[in-house]
Amino acid sequence: MKFIISSTALLKSLQKISGVMSSSNTLPILEDFLFELSPEKKLKITASDLETTISVVVQVDMAEDPGKIAIPAKMLLEIMKTFPDIPVTISVKMDSQEIELMAGEGKYKLIGHPSDEFPQIPVMSDTESLKLDASLLVNAFNKTLFATGNDELRPVLSGVYCEVKEDKLNFISTDAHKLVRYTRHDVKPGKNISFILPKKPLNHLKNIMPDDADQEVVMEYNQTNAMILFDDISLICRLIDGKYPNYEAVIPTQNPFKLVINRKNLLNALRRVAIFGSKSTHQVRFKISGKELVLTAEDIDYSSEAKERLSCNYEGDDIEIGFNSKFMQEILNTLESENIDVELSAPNRAGIIIPDTNDAESEDLIMLIMPVMLTK
Repeated sequence: MKFIISSTALLKSLQKISGVMSSSNTLPILEDFLFELSPEKKLKITASDLETTISVVVQVDMAEDPGKIAIPAKMLLEIMKTFPDIPVTISVKMDSQEIELMAGEGKYKLIGHPSDEFPQIPVMSDTESLKLDASLLVNAFNKTLFATGNDELRPVLSGVYCEVKEDKLNFISTDAHKLVRYTRHDVKPGKNISFILPKKPLNHLKNIMPDDADQEVVMEYNQTNAMILFDDISLICRLIDGKYPNYEAVIPTQNPFKLVINRKNLLNALRRVAIFGSKSTHQVRFKISGKELVLTAEDIDYSSEAKERLSCNYEGDDIEIGFNSKFMQEILNTLESENIDVELSAPNRAGIIIPDTNDAESEDLIMLIMPVMLTK
């Protein structure tokens, strides 16, 4: 097995897929890339952590003796990062798994592993499919991933719930403290189905997927796996098994008190006030009356406190409500609109946060944050 490839092309391909690899592998072979060379001068490189498998196909300049070999990932990535854009020749002795890499005046040797030790790529059968814009998926993942949970006892909350409806597409995430529902009305799947995508592959995808409305992404899914295809990339991940909670029951529909405020002003004030608050509860008191919002935080243990006033537009009765400043900052950081609407009903009921103007008529975004009990 032998091929010649541009060092830059190979490095870019390796970096696209290396993000799914785990630092705590149960199988040593998962620390390798699987290289598959075809007679058509195509090189398929695969990485896996058992739950997620990602492959990239790259064109090589020359190919001889097609074959498969597993190559140690860390060593290969480190050496490729040092090369300028030059041709690299990789030769493999299949009987001894000895790999020779030649670039410029350098010659480097390492030992690979038999390809049959590498996990089999799952075969997708009985699948449904959706064709979506890459920018839609990147936007959906950016808006929802921050609100996913980390509780091992509730694995269904550790992913993004994809709710495919006949006339729209919903992406939902929650960790029981905050909740996000991102809806696209410009997608008409014409069917009803739902599944939970794990967060790790989605975090990787949003970093390598082009944020391009003209780039088409194909999502195929069945009862156990989902496959996402774009450009020269194919990613297969195991779906999270379980029933997602009834998130709609959590979203309050009657919210008579409405606050409109500049998002950046609120975010910056929260950052300042939270410095003086409790590091264990992250509690910030919101006192809203008339055209004024007063933020207050204190840490009794260290005798520190902060208070800041902000101007706002508010309709409703005077209210005092407590929120976790850390969660609120995450929400405000994720939103992009100049102003936000905060809808409230009572100090012990969730607050609804929506952008004052959605980025497009075709999308709808709602975020929810649970209150914290105020200490007198």
